[in-house]
Amino acid sequence: MSFSRWSHRCAACLIALWLVQMLLSGTVMAQDASSTVIASRADTRAWSEQLSALGTLKADESVTLSATVTEIVSEVSFEDGQKVAAGDVLIRLEDGEEQAQLRAAEALRDERRNALSRVSQLQARNLAPRANVEDSRAQLRQVEAQIDEIEARLAAHRLRAPFDGEIGFRDISAGSLVTPGMALLTLDKLDVVKLDFQVPESRIALLSRGLPLTAKSSAYPGTRFEGQVASIGTRIEPVSRSVTVRARLPNDERRLRPGMLMEVTLDGASRQALVIPEAALIPEGRRQSLLVIDEAEMIAHQRNVTIGARRAGRVEILDGLRDGDLVVIHGSQATRDGQAVKVLGIVDDSTTVADILQRSRPATGRSTMADDA
Repeated sequence: MSFSRWSHRCAACLIALWLVQMLLSGTVMAQDASSTVIASRADTRAWSEQLSALGTLKADESVTLSATVTEIVSEVSFEDGQKVAAGDVLIRLEDGEEQAQLRAAEALRDERRNALSRVSQLQARNLAPRANVEDSRAQLRQVEAQIDEIEARLAAHRLRAPFDGEIGFRDISAGSLVTPGMALLTLDKLDVVKLDFQVPESRIALLSRGLPLTAKSSAYPGTRFEGQVASIGTRIEPVSRSVTVRARLPNDERRLRPGMLMEVTLDGASRQALVIPEAALIPEGRRQSLLVIDEAEMIAHQRNVTIGARRAGRVEILDGLRDGDLVVIHGSQATRDGQAVKVLGIVDDSTTVADILQRSRPATGRSTMADDA
């Protein structure tokens, strides 16, 4: 081999060794480089499982008033959608015949009272037998009973509101002939509404009276209506294997109407649980892990965890984490096990990811964390 060819091979070997050293050096530097993350602390707090269901609204009180006699309507005292108080007269029926009968009975009552007074005075002076007094008193009671009967018939000629509420459409007019059982108007009490929904039998242990819930309607996007469980059905439906639950929702603004379909979210019985933001989880098949930050050395370590229930962007941790541990919730994709990290901010109940990114933007320019958020 000539000296020239040998020198060329040595030069090539030196160049290759230099390239390997540069690559190894770059790898070490990459491993040593810190990753910028956003973190959150695991904390123990009140936790309850959520149940979701579809429910239907009902008025707190609802009635369809109808006539009990065949008669002509003489007066209608309401308009569409009018609010009325309990006892208000809404419809009057013709009652001329009953009024005449009442006047005749009242006149007969006055006559019987006078007769009883006269015979009582005579009997007091021993001028009339006591039997006459008893007969007069019985005759007076008889006519008083007749008056009560006539007044009861007169009451049937007046339809009154049984409770405070709102009337539906007016579909009756003066002069109309009504018959017994004929629906004349509807009355609903809407300051509070009932919400009935079904809960599976397997979740009945989570139910109790007074549990809070929220309900949504497509009629009011973004609006949540709050209420409480008022009662739980005493029987399980044998076909659906579910129990009916009834809640009550305040409705002071009258936005909710009977018959509306509501999406119900019910909070089950509360317990203490270790909770973290759901964004911290790193799914690996059926396993779940996350990055826990060693705050003494600011190094992230990957750790397997066992999770429980999830709700509203948070997850319950059953095993693998302790209260107060600092976990990565944004930036985990660019962070490896054992890598140093720089914590951009810590999310808590009063600080969001958006708040942290907004604060860091003037100092760091356009943050790459926005893509992970």
